[in-house]
Amino acid sequence: MTSFIELGVPAVLTGALAELGITTPFPIQAATLPDSLAGRDLLGRGRTGSGKTYAFVLPVVTRLASDKKPRRSGRPRALILAPTRELATQIEASLRPLAEAMGLNTLTVFGGVGANPQIAALRRGVDILVACPGRLDDHIRNGHASLDAVEITVLDEADHMADLGFLPVVKRLLSQTPVGGQRLLFSATLDNGIDVLVRQFLRKPVTHHVDAATQAPVEMDHHVLHVQPDDRFPVLVELLAAPGRSVVFTRTKRRAKVLTRQLITAGVPAVELHGNLAQNARNRNLSAFSDGTAETLVATDIAARGIHVDDVALVIHADPPVEHKAYLHRSGRTARAGARGTVITLMTDDQQADVRDLTKKAGIRPLTRRARPGDSLLAELAPGERSFIAPAPVVATPAAEGAASGRGRGGRGRGAGGSGQASTDNTGGGGSGRRSGRSGASSGRDAAAGSDNRRAGSADRDGAAGSTGRREAAGGSGGRRDAAAGSGGRRAAGHAPGAEKPASGRRRPAAESGGSQRSGAASPASRNGAGGGRSASGTPRSGQSRSGGTPQPRPAGSGGAAAFSARAGGRRSGR
Repeated sequence: MTSFIELGVPAVLTGALAELGITTPFPIQAATLPDSLAGRDLLGRGRTGSGKTYAFVLPVVTRLASDKKPRRSGRPRALILAPTRELATQIEASLRPLAEAMGLNTLTVFGGVGANPQIAALRRGVDILVACPGRLDDHIRNGHASLDAVEITVLDEADHMADLGFLPVVKRLLSQTPVGGQRLLFSATLDNGIDVLVRQFLRKPVTHHVDAATQAPVEMDHHVLHVQPDDRFPVLVELLAAPGRSVVFTRTKRRAKVLTRQLITAGVPAVELHGNLAQNARNRNLSAFSDGTAETLVATDIAARGIHVDDVALVIHADPPVEHKAYLHRSGRTARAGARGTVITLMTDDQQADVRDLTKKAGIRPLTRRARPGDSLLAELAPGERSFIAPAPVVATPAAEGAASGRGRGGRGRGAGGSGQASTDNTGGGGSGRRSGRSGASSGRDAAAGSDNRRAGSADRDGAAGSTGRREAAGGSGGRRDAAAGSGGRRAAGHAPGAEKPASGRRRPAAESGGSQRSGAASPASRNGAGGGRSASGTPRSGQSRSGGTPQPRPAGSGGAAAFSARAGGRRSGR
């Protein structure tokens, strides 16, 4: 069998690969390395999980190290373009140890994180730049980077770039690299305009087809479980409670978010991965999945490309994908690098035709069987003792409540952050409505191993399942914007829309107003009566006596924290 040394890989890199446990080339590497190491333009096509990353990383490092040049500010010597942040991060992780072994440095550039650290690193000089097209284009337009010194350009997952609409930016970037530089393009297919890139930018490329673009790995077992709608989630829980790492795919970001919360509640530790998460949240969740803190990753198709975690034994399509290429890329998270894996698709009655057409186009023949919770079939597909971990109870701390109250003083705070279903009933004492909303938000924050909801996208703005953040859902929104139904703001939830509040912006404690503010069903009449306060014009309301500006005496037992709680309850109830 051919070795890396025989393919022309330097001994230093071969030793670095051996330290990583890589000693034998995979077919895509054995086929492409002789040509890529010789400096030829190359087109490599192969399915996901076939080992394409090292097929282009090795020639990039080898060729740059053979002709060492001083680093120049903002001018990388090699450029690797990837469609997603996750894929760029994975490529750099594979590249870094090899580059360091040869005295080269690397840098990743992508959106969703601060630009200044990237700009500073570019100014210091970089040998190999791994980038997503959009952010790199921004840096070039702003004068922080130039591609006029690039000797080798690599496009990874070029077909996925086309699917995401990156082709115009990719063409603009490629046109800025030197004409005589080497260009390597790796793609699963040659559709969606990829052939245009090949004709325009590759010079007499050598083409290597290791396997068909639609061919599923032979090490992968495919199953379809025909379930009733009410059995879908219990069957999923029983499969995921088995030992081993699993990846669950959903069609939408909201579905991934909600399903993660449901699994945690059912005792299955899980983390989510989708486009609405900030980059630091994505990194935390991927780290939790990689180190085994959570053995289940619930993801949208964002994870179907480039996410490589060792020993993923099971991939479950909780929602069958729309088209067959997505099925193959999703399924490719298991059975990687020659390992075996199992792929399960959950199918209900109304999905039979779609799943049948999907698997036919994907070129697979899955074994289809009916399944219900408790069936022995589930233990056969996911063997091992089932284990469930109760979610940690969430306890609201006084400091958190005080901080929430402090932010909202004057009726102009951000609101008490809670789910769309947060309680607005303030009958149980001052501030209870606020605490209810915040405790629901807190449980949503702590449930998912570091999920960051400060940047919630459009798909998740309805506040489902304990979502929190600075921009809340319509059902429980507070602060300056009143939501469509039952919003907070300056008007207490549960009161009539026409009811006024004192012009000072502060409501009196419940004890002063006859308890009207302690009742969620208080009428405008009761609030405008003995409850007092001023009208919008500043004159006393009917039935209110003035005492020449003398403050009202505080009722007994209403001082200190109790009075503060009562005032907070009246001022911010329902927020």
